[in-house]
Amino acid sequence: MTEYGIHASHEQIPPADLLTAMIAAERHGFEAAMCSDHFAPWSSRQGESAFAWSWLGAALQATNLSFGVVNAPGQRYHPAIIAQAIGTLGAMFPGRFWAALGSGEYSNEHITGGPWPRKEVREARLLESVQVIRALLAGEEVTRDGLITVDQARLWTRPDEAPPLIGAAVSTKTAAWCAGWADGLVTVNAPTEHLRAMIASYRDAGGRGPVCLQVHLSWAPTEAEAAAIAHDQWRSNVFRPPVCWDLETVEQFDVISENVTVEQVRQVVNVSADLEAHTEWLRGYASLGFDRIYLHHVGQDLIPFIEAFGAKVLPALR
Repeated sequence: MTEYGIHASHEQIPPADLLTAMIAAERHGFEAAMCSDHFAPWSSRQGESAFAWSWLGAALQATNLSFGVVNAPGQRYHPAIIAQAIGTLGAMFPGRFWAALGSGEYSNEHITGGPWPRKEVREARLLESVQVIRALLAGEEVTRDGLITVDQARLWTRPDEAPPLIGAAVSTKTAAWCAGWADGLVTVNAPTEHLRAMIASYRDAGGRGPVCLQVHLSWAPTEAEAAAIAHDQWRSNVFRPPVCWDLETVEQFDVISENVTVEQVRQVVNVSADLEAHTEWLRGYASLGFDRIYLHHVGQDLIPFIEAFGAKVLPALR
């Protein structure tokens, strides 16, 4: 059975409101949750960007949901610090936390003042970061000189079982590469054939663990409202790599998205006022073989979405 969870977007919603929404999501039948980890939003209209790791402790304490976070170690975060954060949450909430690791976006990483490496260098840095995190979670003392420098690091607080480290990917090439080191895969909604190829690339390369999908959607009582929400909140997020990786500021995202149309947004967000349409979209994703599907309503008021999907969509999917 596919597990259905909710995505918590720190870039769009203040952290206290987001926590209230997670409590409501559990009450209305969502089984799991995941969240983003950015320093800046993708547009001034989104307007938030709270610190995910502080919030995760509160969210795990306030609910019984499992939680994951999508994180980019190596530039803004030293991987030893991420290992400490993962280890602490894993020790406090056994079996309920996972981290998805990716190579990052310049809009978050430029704040440290360092150069933005080429994609292949970022991936090599990510792999070194994963090795550091795994070694520290295993109780090893780590000293390393390379793309990542570590000096005599050791975690003193560790969980009995290390939380899963999941690979974050949007291309089949990266999905296959993740199979070499990850405990699972997470990607975002895309055309069916691409998603099928993502799963195949990961599994055919020996990938283990769950395959997870984050689905961007917009629902409202009317079609016009659903479309307006998606266009307002997500038109800065329609750009494919490398554009979305390499832009530096919120202002740049706002400029390049000025002329994005509703139809362009519909290509990356499932927009409908019809709950049955959303059910069929989600049922189709599940049929591809995704073990977990996390629903991301791109609006800033999650409660109506949670109530509607909890009452109609989740029961139909089960």
